[in-house]
Amino acid sequence: MSTTTLAAFTEPDRPKNLLIRFVTTVGSYVDVTGHGEHAQDNRWHCLGCGDASHSPEQNYLFNIRPAANDHATACRAILLT
Repeated sequence: MSTTTLAAFTEPDRPKNLLIRFVTTVGSYVDVTGHGEHAQDNRWHCLGCGDASHSPEQNYLFNIRPAANDHATACRAILLT
């Protein structure tokens, strides 16, 4: 059995407008960026697989947070840089 842990990965630089960073099950990251709770410009982006939020009309933080968390839970891609 492997003893590799999430500590084996180096956390990438944090963007200036980072609101939340989720760690995926394999140690990559899903970043939620934007201007906060009531802003419509919030987005999530997976640093592992490159997927991102796709619904600009639903990008309030209360919608983005669970979507980003769900993606982080399911994504198995690792950051290659």
